[in-house]
Amino acid sequence: MKLSTKLLLIPLLICLLSAGRLLAGDTIIIKAVGTWGYFTNYQKHEGPFWNQHMAEVSGGQIIGEIKPQTELGLRGYEIMRLVKNGVFDFAFGLPGYVVPESEIFEGADLSSLVQNIAVQRQVADAYFPTLARAFEEKYNAKLMMLYPFPSQMIWCTSPVNSIEDLRGKRVRVYLTTLGDFVEGVGAIPVSAPFHDVPEAMKKGVFDCVITGTMSAYTGELYKVASHGFTLRVGWGLAFGAINRTKWNLLSDAQKALLKQEIDTLTERMWQETATEDATALACLSTGPCEIGESGGMTLVEPSASDLVVRDQVAADVILPRWASRCGPECAANWNRTVGRILGLRAQAGMPQ
Repeated sequence: MKLSTKLLLIPLLICLLSAGRLLAGDTIIIKAVGTWGYFTNYQKHEGPFWNQHMAEVSGGQIIGEIKPQTELGLRGYEIMRLVKNGVFDFAFGLPGYVVPESEIFEGADLSSLVQNIAVQRQVADAYFPTLARAFEEKYNAKLMMLYPFPSQMIWCTSPVNSIEDLRGKRVRVYLTTLGDFVEGVGAIPVSAPFHDVPEAMKKGVFDCVITGTMSAYTGELYKVASHGFTLRVGWGLAFGAINRTKWNLLSDAQKALLKQEIDTLTERMWQETATEDATALACLSTGPCEIGESGGMTLVEPSASDLVVRDQVAADVILPRWASRCGPECAANWNRTVGRILGLRAQAGMPQ
């Protein structure tokens, strides 16, 4: 090659090298999947965070594209497998939906153990490292956040004035640990997705439904259920996790920004969930309701004797069954983390 030709190529090479440096900081697109599009967690937090917020705060360096699992026709159980395979980069979901891979995912939201949201936050924080390891090992994913849905309570088509009144009733559940609670009080668990609930209640497929206070309102359960038994049987604790291969494509500055914004989102969701129960319960019953019509439900608070029964079911049924499913090492880890906060011990026992 002639010297003159080589000299002509130098500017071109410089341009290509410069372009390569620019590409290293090019826009990162995060394809995400959310929870349920008809619930407030997606409408107020998950959706806006990826569809608008991250692009704004990153100056267009991180652009999110998210749709709820309901719009995508997904049921939940397959979502993290799709993240592992790179179909999605990020997912919001419930740890209970990834239990088929390992029962360890149930440990931060075992039914009826935690009644106070401040304590549930301590439980989530204590169990976070355990879940982070599980997400990495099972799904090649980095756990970014744990956040709660409003309290999971019991909504029925006939009067329920105590735990004893649940005996023999068919109760909709969506997690194994909720099924343990239902069986522990002498009722019959029936697994069903939420979108099937109102019609199934009309047809008498089940007598009661376990779901969150706000989802009971936005799902208009007050049109098919007359009574709410406000015993807290879970939180619907949820996660946000990103595919590690995608995470590693981000620069250090992008990683720091994304973590900072997700931490802020997490804090906001915990704070808001702490107030949503009161709003939803008022709207489900006689009001005043600041977000729509009042549902007219009769709400019954659990008595002191109900709480004694709940605690007994937790100790004799829920914890032993989970410890048996998860195994001795898993149970020992729970005792060191969550159990220490709650003053409880998970130990496998005879099947109930």
